[in-house]
This record gives sequence, structure tokens and C-alpha cells, in this order.
Amino acid sequence: MTSQPSATHPLAAPLLSGSRRALARAITLAESSRPEHVREAQRLLAELLPYTGRSVRVGLTGVPGVGKSSFIEALGLRLAGEGHKVAVLAVDPSSQRTGGSIMGDKTRMPGLTVHPGAFIRPSPSGGALGGVARRTREAALLCEAAGHDIILIETVGVGQSETQVAAMTDVFVLLTLPNAGDELQGLKRGIMELADICVVHKADLDAAATRRAQSELTSALHLLTPRSASWQPRVLAASSLTGAGLPELWAAVQACVADETRVRARRQSQLGSWFEELLREAAWQALTSRLDAAELRRVRAEVDAARLTPVQGVSALLEAVGRA
Repeated sequence: MTSQPSATHPLAAPLLSGSRRALARAITLAESSRPEHVREAQRLLAELLPYTGRSVRVGLTGVPGVGKSSFIEALGLRLAGEGHKVAVLAVDPSSQRTGGSIMGDKTRMPGLTVHPGAFIRPSPSGGALGGVARRTREAALLCEAAGHDIILIETVGVGQSETQVAAMTDVFVLLTLPNAGDELQGLKRGIMELADICVVHKADLDAAATRRAQSELTSALHLLTPRSASWQPRVLAASSLTGAGLPELWAAVQACVADETRVRARRQSQLGSWFEELLREAAWQALTSRLDAAELRRVRAEVDAARLTPVQGVSALLEAVGRA
């Protein structure tokens, strides 16, 4: 076992000891956009990095009404009851006016919220692509350092691209309802292609419809290219109300992560994607900081008036920055 370092950040030692308060404070620090907080958070993460990477990271998505929160609570309670330390990063849609969370996942997971083996962190998506909070990756690393061996990440699931959650997890689970025939028409092909496991939730409502949905989903998945040559996506049925199917689901998750070479390659690819994402963000901020506000407004007005194409407008601004 790796010995603990002589921590220089005051949150490092208590967080490594499993303090929920220290973990909550560290995540708040990582979510802040204030420059001094960003620097402090990165210093903390650098200290904790050797203690990360030991969890199973599971992303869960599904259309509104599929019962993501009830499913996560049932699964989380079962895993916590078996002795696992479960962290749930439940990403809420952000209010366009205040930037705050709208749904409040803690109120929708009352049993899991008070369980000593679980930690739930609802956070606003901030309008990020796919409803994934800007600092969700950092939050997952902090949870791992605090000893949580299972990280469940719930996305907003409102039809946006869920690419980002698949780019930070080991297993991506898509929840559907027994009326999958209708639902398949509304699901994006990209989401289906990302799924490692599909679960027909609320299977207790109609056994025949559930079996039909499983058959339809299995046929649809066979027409798509799987994410990995070594893993064929599975279609299962489960009920958070009765608990049926939850052991089979977790067995499938464990089977999916059993190939250590595949998981290691996926995580390396994810780190590269994260780096490129941050690089694009930094490059955009650096570019906009050098743009003259008046020139930007002038070019934008030209584009809005259809006197310049958007491509011409961007080219003009880049040339202006190059001359500066």
C-alpha cells in the first residue's frame, strides 16, 4: 500500500483519511472558476493523483422519466450494503438565469443520501456539452482519493450528446423503458453506439413489453459498431422497485471492466481527450483576451448583416490578432 505523503495542502490529509467534509470542500474548490481557486485546486489534485485510478467508473444516462435517480439509488444502496464506498456525481441541468442546479438529486435519493457508505454530489452542468459539469472529472478523481471504489455519474439525459460522460467512465449504461420500440425512434445513434450495457428499467410494469424491448434493443445494437472489439454490448432488464436485475447488471459491469488492458487503454485515451479539451478551452480564452472588443463587435455586426460569412468573419479576427 502506498504511504501517504507529507501533504502541503490542508485538505489533502483529511480527504485521504475519508473525511466527507474535506471531500465536499475540495470539490467546491475544483468547481470554482476564480483563478486563485483554480491554481489551488490543481495543486491539491497533483498531490492526490497517486491515490486515484482505483475505482470502477460507471456513466448512466437515459431519457427523462426513465427513472435514473431511483435506479441509481437502488443500485447504490445495494453496493454500499455490500461494503463498497459509492460516490454519485449527479449532474443537474443549470438554470439559465442563476447558473444553479434545478432538480436537486439529493432530494430524489433520500435513502442513499444518508447512507454512511455513500457520497452524493449534485452540481449544475453549467451548460456544458452533454450535461456534464465542467469539473466532473476532477470531482471523480477527488472521490477516488477519498477511498470511493465505485463512481456513478448520472447525466442530464435530455437528448444532448452524451459523449463527454463516456469519455470519463469505464462503463457506459443506457437506461430505457419497456416501450423501447417508440423510444428507439427518439434515441440518437451516437448514444446507442456509446452504450456498453443497455438496461430496460421498470421491468416490473410489463413482463411481455420488457422482453420485447430487450429483443428490439439487441437487434438495434447488432447493427451498430461496438466501442470495443473485446466487448459486445449487453441488454438487461431491471427494476429499482423490486431490485430484480440489479445483481445481473453489476455482474455485467464487472465483466466489462475485467479486461484490464482494455480499461487501461480507454483511460489513456480519455486522458488524451481531456488534455485536448482543456487545450481548446485555453486557446479560446487566450484568443478572446487578445481580441479588440470594438473590432469583435464590428465583425459580428457584419456577419449578422450577411455582409460576411461566419468563416470570413473568423478569418478577419484571426488576421487582426496576428497583426496585433
